[in-house]
Amino acid sequence: MHRAQVRRSLLRPLVSDIPAERPAAPAAGRTAPDRTGTPSAAAPASAPQPPAAAPDGPAAAGTGDPDAEEAMGPDGTRVMQAPQVLPPGSGHTGSTPLKLLAALTNTPPPKPTLMRSILRRFKIWTPVVVLLAVVFVIVQAVRPLPTPGLRTTTASSYAFPGTALPTTMPWPAEGQSVAEVEGVGSLGVHGAQTPVPIASLTKVMTAYVVLRDHPINGASQNGPVITVDKQAADESRSADESTAHVTEGQKFTERQMLQLLLVPSGNNIARLLARWDAGTQEAFVAKMTATAKSLGMDHTTYTGASGFEETTVSTAVDQLTLAREVMKNDAFRSVVALANVTIPGVGTIYNNNNDLVKPGVVGIKTGSSTPAGGALMWAAHKTVGGKQQLILGVVLQQHGGVTVNDSLNTALERSQKLIESVQGGLTSATVVKKGEVVGSVDDGLGGSTPVVAAADLTAPGWPGLRTTVTLTPLPGGLPHSAKAGTTVGTLTIGSGPDATKVPAVLQADLASPSFTSKLTHF
Repeated sequence: MHRAQVRRSLLRPLVSDIPAERPAAPAAGRTAPDRTGTPSAAAPASAPQPPAAAPDGPAAAGTGDPDAEEAMGPDGTRVMQAPQVLPPGSGHTGSTPLKLLAALTNTPPPKPTLMRSILRRFKIWTPVVVLLAVVFVIVQAVRPLPTPGLRTTTASSYAFPGTALPTTMPWPAEGQSVAEVEGVGSLGVHGAQTPVPIASLTKVMTAYVVLRDHPINGASQNGPVITVDKQAADESRSADESTAHVTEGQKFTERQMLQLLLVPSGNNIARLLARWDAGTQEAFVAKMTATAKSLGMDHTTYTGASGFEETTVSTAVDQLTLAREVMKNDAFRSVVALANVTIPGVGTIYNNNNDLVKPGVVGIKTGSSTPAGGALMWAAHKTVGGKQQLILGVVLQQHGGVTVNDSLNTALERSQKLIESVQGGLTSATVVKKGEVVGSVDDGLGGSTPVVAAADLTAPGWPGLRTTVTLTPLPGGLPHSAKAGTTVGTLTIGSGPDATKVPAVLQADLASPSFTSKLTHF
């Protein structure tokens, strides 16, 4: 019953779908069309006959022949059946044309699996990874080489064996005292560093400023000629202070004036040099004060060029700073080392530093007054390890006897004991032997080339001293490649201009980093 109801709903086309050359069987009572394609008079094209109604009786529905069940169109053509319309609740869903089309044309994706996911990701990411690898190789190949570095492998310090020398030195029980070996280290500071009068030690700063403003060579130059004025001549006859006996109008070279200043400790010459250099003593004192500040002498005050004024004060540490600086001047060193000197028009004059007759003593300046007691800025030499070492020291506020001269002699005696103790304890030691590995050149990409000492590093010192050892590259920088034996740095022990140094050289050839090193190091 259901299928019969569905089949009754038919679409009947208005025109024939039979090609013109295919003849159709003539129906009863109809004239066959002309072969020329012209319709017959019995059935004009403009008035087609309506199709006969489809039989709907039991005979048509129950024949059992599918062809007989289909309705026939004009001239015996078949008609297209209408889409099946299923009644609600029939239980048959069917398929719409779109679903049928999709079923025919779309291929469903394969079922996802772990292996398919891995393969798909591999296909996607492999080109990306390859591209990144190519870029990485190019970048690593063309990038600049890193700057080589010099690394030290030796100990950063060296301690001399034995009982510490500074603890055994005969330091004065009073006043202030300090000593050092230039370029090696300090031997100690004793006494409270409170500013005290320094008397004629002031003349060291006077000479330093004059030589700075009017430099002369210590061996061959004597400097400009200076005329003695009336004030200097009049002051030379003073019985209250140390002076150099000169007369008005005398002419002396700068070197001779420095000798008159430092050997007999002439106060009148100090003031004469101040006027010659700056116009007035007050203007010169301003220079002295500024110079002291520039040297870091923060506890020093100058009020005159000679030290006669008790308001000129300093400390042993500040005066050692000045001694270290002024002893760099060869003209100054040549003058203060004189035990006596003969000057035309003046005669032979003697240095009141009696210690200058002692072995190795080379200056520097005495000072004495009632407020200052006895004072001495001293310098001495000792040769160790084939090199002459400069020993510097200062003692202030030393007292002895009943006169100012007695206090000066006390300062000299105590200073000499310090000098002898340092000279006796000063020694040398081989800190690094020739050929010993002291470091390496790091090329920055994993390569390392050993560096050795080119000679024995023999350092001066004393028992108990711990001194620094440093390895520094050459100022121009390190090469990327070089032959064995090339100097790449300096091995130094100590500090300052008197520090001991030896070259540091390559133990083997230094090669530039390889291409593999570039790729494997970032």
